[in-house]
Amino acid sequence: MAARLVFTDVDETLIKPKSVFDFLEFYFTGRHGDAGVRHTRATRQRLGRLQAAGAGRDEANRAYYEAWRGQRAEEVAEWGRRWFDERLQGGDFYVPRTRAALRRHQREGAVLVLVSGAFDAVLAPIAGDVGAVHVRGTRPQVCRGVYTGAVIGAPVIGEGKREVVRAVLRAYPHIGAGDCYAYGDHLSDLPMLTEVGRPVVVGASQDLLAALPDADTLPY
Repeated sequence: MAARLVFTDVDETLIKPKSVFDFLEFYFTGRHGDAGVRHTRATRQRLGRLQAAGAGRDEANRAYYEAWRGQRAEEVAEWGRRWFDERLQGGDFYVPRTRAALRRHQREGAVLVLVSGAFDAVLAPIAGDVGAVHVRGTRPQVCRGVYTGAVIGAPVIGEGKREVVRAVLRAYPHIGAGDCYAYGDHLSDLPMLTEVGRPVVVGASQDLLAALPDADTLPY
């Protein structure tokens, strides 16, 4: 029986790169050549304009998945495995202190849950490598094996992460939220971190540290 649940953000908490952008470029450049380079550039420019206009991360996350419209989900998943293998072999992929902390929790009987705005194409190989039991990411809609550009439900950003924590906890009624840990690096992780008794701030986000002055900290 699981001793506790440990929730962790992924990008810049468990791994060093921003997976969604790194994989966007990896896939479209590798799969579509010059046209993919242009598509990647246009997507990043659009997201930059949204950010400059004050759009929230939820809106930006939805806009990101619009860039995948028309791509075959099975092929994208295969490229996700290639991306993971290359990045892992290149070294400097995981945040060492987070990886070590999660291993310690697992040795003590904890169940690991990945919570991210990224999608399964990049999260699945990471989950397999670190031994995560649950993976909760944004779910792009697929119709006849092809991404439509829409997402199913709410993106797993901000309040979406709070809902994930609550839903997973309901599946483990013998575990109290106060006994659980959560790791995050950005203010958008705050809803997830405030749902558990042992929040851990990874890195040095002053906004997050100010919001959680009593949280444990884990410097890079």
